[in-house]
Amino acid sequence: MAIYPKIAALSYLNTTPFIYGIRHAGNLAADLLLTPPSETLANFTAGKADIALLSSAAIPSLKGVEIITDYCIGASSAVRTVVIVGNTPIANVRRIWVDAHSRTSVQLAGYLAQHRWHIAPEWLLMEDYAIMEQPQPGDAFMIIGDKVFDYEGRYAYSYDLAEEWIAQTSLPFAFAVWVSRKGVPYSLHDELQHALTFGVEHIYEAIVESPYADRPYAYDYLTRNIDYLFDEQKHKALKKFWDCGLRVQPKVNPG
Repeated sequence: MAIYPKIAALSYLNTTPFIYGIRHAGNLAADLLLTPPSETLANFTAGKADIALLSSAAIPSLKGVEIITDYCIGASSAVRTVVIVGNTPIANVRRIWVDAHSRTSVQLAGYLAQHRWHIAPEWLLMEDYAIMEQPQPGDAFMIIGDKVFDYEGRYAYSYDLAEEWIAQTSLPFAFAVWVSRKGVPYSLHDELQHALTFGVEHIYEAIVESPYADRPYAYDYLTRNIDYLFDEQKHKALKKFWDCGLRVQPKVNPG
């Protein structure tokens, strides 16, 4: 019986072209494991995957891995699906409730709080999204992924974290990158590169086949908000992000 390499990736709209390419490029036979970002990291570190698309904030802490492929989940303008929302201007925010599904987004919010907005809010883990229905004065909410579409236009203030990072640094951003364990054959890296290229070149077909085929915003989002190329500028951006040394540790609300 054939043993296929295992690839862990994110189960969001923005990975739709990657998943399509892996399944249809014709050169790569692999088992796909699709989960939210935090679970993708757990699966990779537990040895359940050979290659993974991981939140970029996690990369410096990993041993025996290497970044592979020329692709990422990135943004060169507003990303739309990583935002802080609320009815209080960011300069007056005292508490930020964070979606814990992405380590990168939480740390990026922390970087912006310190370097762009010059605030020192309390960081709280948002375990129940119902809290967003009745925001308290001074509260804001960091949300990521597909759920953001459901909250667009519902709050007085919305801050796109990619847009804010770009305004602060004049650099694009990479939220997730492809990594491999050292020792995985380079031929597999090449096969994945080919599959990802195929997927990015067939975004419309990828959407039609996906669970997002009925979402009118899907094509515009994937072609305007997401920048899949992991180029030199995004490498430079991640080095700056990793070197900042800021570590936000959200707390569970004590009451």
